[in-house]
Amino acid sequence: QELKWNSPWGVGYPGWHIECSCISMKHLGEHLDIHCGGIDNAFPHHTNEIAQSEAFLGHKWCNWWMHVLHLNTNSGKMSKSSGEFLTVSLLESKGYDPLVYRFFCLQSHYRKSLVFSYENLDNAAISYKKLVARIVPLLKDTDKAVDAEALAALKKRFTDALDNDLNTSLAVTALYDVLKAQCNAATKLAAIADFDTVLRLDLIAAAQRVIDEEEKARAEKEAALAADPVARAIEEKIAARAAAKKAKNFAEADAIRNELLERGITLLDTREGTKFSIN
Repeated sequence: QELKWNSPWGVGYPGWHIECSCISMKHLGEHLDIHCGGIDNAFPHHTNEIAQSEAFLGHKWCNWWMHVLHLNTNSGKMSKSSGEFLTVSLLESKGYDPLVYRFFCLQSHYRKSLVFSYENLDNAAISYKKLVARIVPLLKDTDKAVDAEALAALKKRFTDALDNDLNTSLAVTALYDVLKAQCNAATKLAAIADFDTVLRLDLIAAAQRVIDEEEKARAEKEAALAADPVARAIEEKIAARAAAKKAKNFAEADAIRNELLERGITLLDTREGTKFSIN
């Protein structure tokens, strides 16, 4: 330790307790609402911060002290000293959206240790994608006005979850409850937008990007069909088959499939729609 000075009590030097008090006061002021830190900061770090800061200020410094449990790996606590240290940049370099990591963290309460693994993060990515996909239809159906009474009830569930010791896990559950609620799309979107001012998951914007990508793909497909009369004719047959199936005219639908098959064209029904291949 090079930064040493003599004092009436002996040689001394600044430590992390005084550094944190000084930095916090300089940038955040003499009154803080919430001061956060890991559970291992509770003693002695935060107790020393309180003692020295309030002795200096002469009044209460922070209203709330919140201690978060550790982010662990399967092998134990994640830390620089152990060589297990996660950064958002590292996740981005591996192709993960930082919002997926946020979603992963929000599904656990801050007083519980969270175990990180790429498998768990992959599961969160799948869940986030499915959540956004469920919002997409809402953006396509916003004719009705917002139901103020229904919206207030949905918002109360969310705020109740947060008032329960900042239970983000319950708050995410309240978000899913919106999607299942018996109210119109406009009301659901208003609730999701309100919740996302806290969750910051960019949900509506992400759903809009999905719609934009679908529109772009549709436009590209239409342009390709316009330049290819054969493909356009096949797509018309596929549309006629879909209409027959919707009308429960399965004989007609089968006849169209068989007609195309005789011409060497095979249809394949997928989640993304019916595709064809020419043999």
